[in-house]
Amino acid sequence: MELRVKRAARIDLEITVPGDKSISHRAVIVAALSNGVCTLNGFLPSEDCMHTVNAMRALGIKIEQPEATKLIVHGKRRVLTAPTAEINCGNSGTTMRLVAGLLAGQKFESRLVGDPGLLKRPMDRVIAPLSEMGASIVAEGPDQTPPLRIVGGSLRGIHYRPAGRFGEFTIVRLWQAPK
Repeated sequence: MELRVKRAARIDLEITVPGDKSISHRAVIVAALSNGVCTLNGFLPSEDCMHTVNAMRALGIKIEQPEATKLIVHGKRRVLTAPTAEINCGNSGTTMRLVAGLLAGQKFESRLVGDPGLLKRPMDRVIAPLSEMGASIVAEGPDQTPPLRIVGGSLRGIHYRPAGRFGEFTIVRLWQAPK
């Protein structure tokens, strides 16, 4: 069989691509910090991304999920609530690293845990810059591995040069939790 494709005068279509894990994690966190209700369409409802959703819920953010790939996040103007229990990140290193950064600037103590696989993964590349910024983060496992105990507070901007191929960059304090 031979197929021939001819040039079309006009193409009018809409393409829906599958949700992206990296964007889904970050979209939930940004929406949680927003000044109102955000609707996220195309959310990837993977196990890892749902751990980020549940972490935000544990921090007092109302999140509805009317469809598998749609979230309605009720942002609380950067005001998070101290969790009543430790936050389980499952096997999601992205959840643990992003939420650790978020919690470092809060005015309360929290603890991030995970499943046995995550508890073997070092968190020093997150702990080092956050500690330099003034955060109090203790890796309770051996060799800088989780669980992480975080005592949040005011952070300061730093000039940070990570080891490896990333070069150097400046981290500035963009916002601080309201008093």
